[in-house]
Amino acid sequence: MKEIRPSKYVLGMALLIFPLFAMTIQQELSATAVIKKADENMRGKTSLADITIKIIRPTWSREMNMKAWSKGDDYSMILIKSPAKEKGTVFLKRVKEVWNWIPSIERNIKLPPSMMSQSWMGTDFTNDDLVKEASSVVDYTHQHLGKETMAGKACYKIEMIPKPTAAIVWEKVIVWIDVEDFLQLKAEFYDEDGALVNIMNSGDVKEIGGRKITSKIEMIPVDKEGNSTWIIYNDILFDEEIKDDFFTTRNMKQLK
Repeated sequence: MKEIRPSKYVLGMALLIFPLFAMTIQQELSATAVIKKADENMRGKTSLADITIKIIRPTWSREMNMKAWSKGDDYSMILIKSPAKEKGTVFLKRVKEVWNWIPSIERNIKLPPSMMSQSWMGTDFTNDDLVKEASSVVDYTHQHLGKETMAGKACYKIEMIPKPTAAIVWEKVIVWIDVEDFLQLKAEFYDEDGALVNIMNSGDVKEIGGRKITSKIEMIPVDKEGNSTWIIYNDILFDEEIKDDFFTTRNMKQLK
């Protein structure tokens, strides 16, 4: 029987395509690329969200409603709509500056980096968790720790270490991002002693605003039994035009 050999053209094409294919796979699976994709999924170029926050304690609970605008990594604005006591309170992130408008005293306060690790409005989230002074893409280095199944989904397990120049309280953060949709399903936050401090679980995946997101996020402090805080996305619009001059300290006083 005559031996069939591939043509030189076929071999040449294979030698050309296979390295490019391997390079593409490597780029797609890099830890930083996975983190960036997950961040873009929840953020979009711009977003306008209607959000409910539920604070749960062993003997009481309360809710807040807020509107949140964001534009890339540099701009975000949060307006508290209820309850009445906090209504009109505004938080602004503009590049690396974070401001808080307090209507009861009619004052704008610039928050120093040292306050970013403190509780946001009495919740289990920090100021940085909500206002996002730090960037999960830019302010951390990223390393794959393998893959694990989370909530029935195959996930990348990635370790995030803050860069020396970043004002971040955590020693490290470990995140689980599902392979198929690049949605973050879990995060663990560790302090400088290597102790686990907070666990964040994300779920109830829905298509909102034309894209698939985790519509409920729960933050649990591990040393405070019965405490948790929920962020629930009621509605969200992605990629609508928002001008940079919307995100100003002057505009904070005029939001409704």
